[in-house]
Amino acid sequence: MLATTYRRPRTMRIEHVAEPEIEHPNDAIIRVTRSCICGSDIHIYNGLVPDTRVGSIIGHEFCGVVEEVGPSVQNLKVGDRVLVPFNIFCGSCYFCQKELYGNCHNVNSQASAMGGFYGYTHTAGGYDGGQAEYVRVPFADVGPTVIPDDIHIEDAVLLTDAFPTGYQAAEMGSIREGDTVVVFGAGPVGLFAAKSAWFFGAGRVIVVDCEDYRLEFARKFAHAETVNFREIDDVATHLKKMTDWLGPDVCIDAVGCDATGSAFHGITGKILMLQAGSPIALHWAINSARKGGRISIVGVYGPTFNMIPIGNAVNKGLTLRMNQASVKRHLPRLIEHIRAGHISPREVITHRIPLEDAADAYDIFVNKRDNCIKTVLIPPSARAEA
Repeated sequence: MLATTYRRPRTMRIEHVAEPEIEHPNDAIIRVTRSCICGSDIHIYNGLVPDTRVGSIIGHEFCGVVEEVGPSVQNLKVGDRVLVPFNIFCGSCYFCQKELYGNCHNVNSQASAMGGFYGYTHTAGGYDGGQAEYVRVPFADVGPTVIPDDIHIEDAVLLTDAFPTGYQAAEMGSIREGDTVVVFGAGPVGLFAAKSAWFFGAGRVIVVDCEDYRLEFARKFAHAETVNFREIDDVATHLKKMTDWLGPDVCIDAVGCDATGSAFHGITGKILMLQAGSPIALHWAINSARKGGRISIVGVYGPTFNMIPIGNAVNKGLTLRMNQASVKRHLPRLIEHIRAGHISPREVITHRIPLEDAADAYDIFVNKRDNCIKTVLIPPSARAEA
């Protein structure tokens, strides 16, 4: 089968690899019909995620059709259309019982801090990912969700990570009616966070980025005010000025370790790797927020340390919340939003590219060519069906 594999920093390759097989009675084999390149994949692409091994199959946002099930699988059958949350989880451990599916205790022997994710290096368990023609899905009775007939396949693939992550970012901000919410990053997750902030009662939503085309998209898709940080002297001062010098009630970091905007953090975090990427967006969030405000972090950072102004957070009395999205917990509500016409997630898709051209797709996505917001990869079998 064809699969997108990691070769070295800034190099992905499309290779022919062996098709996955059932390894455990509760496994399923999924034939992929859509997969996405995620902003988190950029961190792998740029070499910022530890223990990324040559030949690893990348990709954690995918949906498809059940091709085979193990003998103990009861909730799926061959032919079902399913979306697969990026979290791999057992459904029965202490954390799964609390619906903290991104923190499952039984799926990642490689790390004590994080659960298992598809296609996201051995720090996330070393599972093969979905930028391929087929994927082995463990714990098939608890992870995959059958796609309702009235949900478009391209809405479904965005329910595997990007939309739930943006929604949880807004949820973790504990947004109250009338709050001013600032979202750092106008990529897909930031756009979904900005859109979701309205669902929780925000009175004002501001998106910060440096790409004019992404900011224009945020104005149209999320009905947000926008700030281009390259056009102002100081982000925190500018946001305080916009909010009667108090600061926003909620700040959401939807960027993570690949953030631009600070030469110091870029050099120390992304070039010399003396810290786990560039945390400048988190700096801006902490320094911008009003006293007693809330910070929500869904941008990906590595497991090593970052230089962040924790003293400012303490002295301002900020509440910081962060986690990987527990996708399965959010799906019923997000499907309701889609059915009610509140949102059409697939509107963020700007590029649909054959799986065979994934290397070019990465170049377009990473370097923001051709006004790219979100890229979907389509395997040959899915194109043949269309």
